[in-house]
Amino acid sequence: MKQFLKFVPAQLTFLLVLGILFGNYYNFQPNQLVIILSVLLISFTFLYFKSNKKFQPSLIFTLLFFLISFFIGVSSITYKNQLNNQLHYANSSEFAVNKTFQVGIKIEKILKPTLYFNKYEAKVIQVKSEKTIGRILVNIKKDSIKSALQINDFLVLKTQFLDINKPLNPYTFNYKNYLKNQQIHYQLQLKKHQFLRLENKNESLSGIASNIRTKINTALQKNGFKNDELAVINALLLGQRNTISSDLLKSYSGAGAIHILAVSGLHVGIILLLLLFVFKPFHYFKNGKLIATLLIIILLWVYAIIAGLSASVVRAVSMFTALTIGLQLVQRSNVYNTLVISMFFLLLFNPFYLFEVGFQLSYLAVFSIVWIQPKLYKLWNPKFWVLNKFWQLFTVSMAAQIGVLPLSLFYFHQFPGLFFLSNLVIIPFLGFILTAGIIVILLAYLNILPQFIANSYSFIIQQMNSFVDWISNQELFIIQNISFSFVLMLALYAFIVVTIKWIENKKFYRFVFVFVSIIVIQSIFIFEKHKLHSTNEFIVFHKSKKSSIGFRNGNSLISYNSDSLMLNDYVVNSYLIGSKTEVDFKKNSIRNLYNYKNETILVVDSLGLYKFNTIKPSIVVLQQSPKINLDRLIYKLQPKLIIVDGSNYKSYVERWRKTCLKNKTPFHSTMQKGAYVLN
Repeated sequence: MKQFLKFVPAQLTFLLVLGILFGNYYNFQPNQLVIILSVLLISFTFLYFKSNKKFQPSLIFTLLFFLISFFIGVSSITYKNQLNNQLHYANSSEFAVNKTFQVGIKIEKILKPTLYFNKYEAKVIQVKSEKTIGRILVNIKKDSIKSALQINDFLVLKTQFLDINKPLNPYTFNYKNYLKNQQIHYQLQLKKHQFLRLENKNESLSGIASNIRTKINTALQKNGFKNDELAVINALLLGQRNTISSDLLKSYSGAGAIHILAVSGLHVGIILLLLLFVFKPFHYFKNGKLIATLLIIILLWVYAIIAGLSASVVRAVSMFTALTIGLQLVQRSNVYNTLVISMFFLLLFNPFYLFEVGFQLSYLAVFSIVWIQPKLYKLWNPKFWVLNKFWQLFTVSMAAQIGVLPLSLFYFHQFPGLFFLSNLVIIPFLGFILTAGIIVILLAYLNILPQFIANSYSFIIQQMNSFVDWISNQELFIIQNISFSFVLMLALYAFIVVTIKWIENKKFYRFVFVFVSIIVIQSIFIFEKHKLHSTNEFIVFHKSKKSSIGFRNGNSLISYNSDSLMLNDYVVNSYLIGSKTEVDFKKNSIRNLYNYKNETILVVDSLGLYKFNTIKPSIVVLQQSPKINLDRLIYKLQPKLIIVDGSNYKSYVERWRKTCLKNKTPFHSTMQKGAYVLN
């Protein structure tokens, strides 16, 4: 480990990551970075040539080297950010949100559809007569086209660029930020007759790969594959998760086996082992090892292209390409070094990978397996071969889970207690499932797949799905709704690192670090608990066509809802997890009057009742589109604030907004501004 930390690419990668983080949160101008890097490189070159032949790096030289590495990270994310390019459609002189333009777009990626919309990622080729670049989210109503769009389809349309909505409720998923890291900043909403679909004869790698996947799916459907079995084959082997049902995804997630449905290092590693076995005879010929290595690398990248060149596939294939090249050397390369070199070049190629959960989990899992698994494996030495193999698999699974646990708790707020069981059963057979799947796909594509092989493979996939579903239904072993802060995640990682280092060498000072890390974790718990109990809030949540109000007192939330089905509502549950509160649903019907500290809150619902002789509310909440004269209400009650939630008609909300503006009364619509929170 010490040698690894002294490894120059490891230092470069660390500084590159710091630079990417800094460049993401502090916006640099490209011309500023040109000046900074030029000055640093000139200074670095001057110091290098000034030194003697037996060069001993000085402190200034080392600092310059680190600064250059840091600003390479800043530059990579600055120049990769398409918003900094004058050709980006958002930088057009006439660009404006909600303004109608004639636009030409090219479909680049097919996304998972929603209930009402087919969703795509597209490249904006042209705005009016101006050539542009930049990606956009496209939503097309399902009844607007007879057949789904394909990659490389070209659309001409007359429409408006729309903002992507920010989260409208506390602690809910920030889809806007997620798309920002995909370099998608705006969206289009299309209906019938708003676009013209043109034939595009210009093929691309992604288009060719999409056509191959379509032909494979057609061939598989002819051989009787359908529904969940076909969806799992697409995910396992073709890297496409668009057709997987939400229930199946939930089952794999609850069983701790969701990584099986994403083509990643595990799948590519198994495919690499298969290719190494197939090309082993080449080693007996002159230059055979070199030829075999080149063929393996080519086939890995062909597979990556067919699988859609998703971030996880590119990561895995890049990492195993480096590993394959390392195997060609007489002295095998250090796995840590291979790992960090692949990370360096991936982040240099696309610094936005750093902000993807899959990227973070993937590298943490592999690093943990390489570092922690050998230490766990040494704890027991089974004599029987079968038992030894199961112990090996168990320690691999445990090491990976230890590495990703804090991050998983932070992002997903759940812990699958039986993850080791699902992995012990599935992973030993995953090599066979993938190998058999490749054979099935090839035979189906060539139209020579025997039906008994198709039926057998379909049965295997069904059994795997059934087993995963059974594991996920053992709810006693799935710990859900875990509140886990970013600071606590960092502290837990620090505890894991110092504990493993102490296990490696039980020196007293290392034990002190373990003890200090435990104290830090306890201190964070105490601080967060104090903050939890001292927080009070009144919340009007945003929910489309429904109403929800919450009163938080410390770690308790009383929720009032217009619909009893909202007791397990995603919006309220997200708030509970994020705020670490527990809910009291005993008072579940919305009342007309509430008192919160010095505020009197009046709720005016569809009945439109607000005339009280003895009550002067300071806040008025309008729900369920009441038919009232708002001018009269404001004149009579003189409220400090009008709040409108998502249960009202949009036309009513717009009329009320204008009325409040005329009367100089503060107005808050949860449709535009999100949930209202009064501390």
